[in-house]
Amino acid sequence: MKNHRTDILFFFAVLLALWTAYAVRGVLMLIYASALFAVVLSPAIGSIQKVRIGRWQAGRGFAILVLILALALGGTLFMVFALPPLLHDTRQFSADWPRHLTELTREIERLPFGTKIDPMELQKYAREITGGASGLFLNVAGGIFGIFTAIILTAYFITEGERTFLWAVSLFPVHQQRRLASALLRAQKRMRNWLTGQTIMMLSMGLCSLAVYYAIGLRYFYLLALFAGMADIVPIAGPVAALVLAGTVAALDSPEKVLFVVIFHAVYAQFEAGFLSPRIMRSTLKLSPLAVVIALCLGGSMAGVLGALVSIPTAALVLVLVDEYVVKKKTPANTAAAAD
Repeated sequence: MKNHRTDILFFFAVLLALWTAYAVRGVLMLIYASALFAVVLSPAIGSIQKVRIGRWQAGRGFAILVLILALALGGTLFMVFALPPLLHDTRQFSADWPRHLTELTREIERLPFGTKIDPMELQKYAREITGGASGLFLNVAGGIFGIFTAIILTAYFITEGERTFLWAVSLFPVHQQRRLASALLRAQKRMRNWLTGQTIMMLSMGLCSLAVYYAIGLRYFYLLALFAGMADIVPIAGPVAALVLAGTVAALDSPEKVLFVVIFHAVYAQFEAGFLSPRIMRSTLKLSPLAVVIALCLGGSMAGVLGALVSIPTAALVLVLVDEYVVKKKTPANTAAAAD
């Protein structure tokens, strides 16, 4: 009876813990995202600490302060210089899209299957899409407090990261702690490399798109370049979606602009696949395109934009743990024997 009572209490305790985790899933996701950013930014702290001026050497607290100020400066510059044109392009795109859709519908109606398309339904969908885009920007504006909270949590994770890591590992059985710590450290390195490399590739795609779209006089080039950079995180489908969207906007102006857009994306795809990606992503964890898409879908459906942001690093972490505990199937005894 005592054992059954303990099992019943444990069962309800687990249910209570799961319900609590679900109720505060937004906060838990924010904490998890902050921990991931701390993993990425920790090497920058070490680099700043190596700075010497005479006998003076930067301490850990000073390095964290410098990094936070640098990130704040970067965010301020983005808000001042990049955000206004983005908002302008978004408002203009939202206002012009129904009219452009009508023009595209007239062109489609000339095709054999075009008579089956209802222009009023397309305009209705266009209004819903633009309304959703406006709501997205309102949600982003309302999440400023969450951003500052994430910055503070990231600073604490950087400061107390090693102590927190050792405490978390100590919760597991003693004979498993060394193996788990080794696997987590390996996953940490690969996640950091992947996040850094993918960020560089997304920035490269966004900046190159911005320069080319501006050079050919493409409308909404700020918005289209931002979309191209963000979509680059999705293998194959992301660049194709950016090409389709930019090509559609270019088709509203002239066939020459469509040709320029297609040529740019074709050349950049070859440059990224043949030169940029092999050098930047050389030491990262290799995830298949299918795994990336599934991770993004699951993360986005569970926690929106923030969930999609942390989904791929989480998939990398899971893959390392699966490789360590399922594929290798090493036991402590076998590991010791192999070492001998």
